[in-house]
Amino acid sequence: MMKSYLPKMILSSGLLVMSGCSSVMTHTGGQEGYYPGTRASYDMLTDSETSWGYKPFVALDMPFTAVMDTVLLPWDMFRTDKSVKSRVEASESKNLATNSVIPPAQ
Repeated sequence: MMKSYLPKMILSSGLLVMSGCSSVMTHTGGQEGYYPGTRASYDMLTDSETSWGYKPFVALDMPFTAVMDTVLLPWDMFRTDKSVKSRVEASESKNLATNSVIPPAQ
């Protein structure tokens, strides 16, 4: 009796572990905006540099990522990004704006 449930339990636990993988990665990685995991999955699917062996996993995970992004939508609306990446990008854009006003020395 237990043998018939074992493959179902393994499959369902594997799907549960895989669900929303891109969403979790983008939310912990400091990406801003709404639905960052779904955007990242779409970018991977349309990128020619993504391996052909990886694309089916991304396509399989994309609906779960969209659901997880929807669940995390209130978090995205109220969070402020204080990651190292966002601080470096802000600093570089500030320096770029300063350098465009002050011409380089010749």
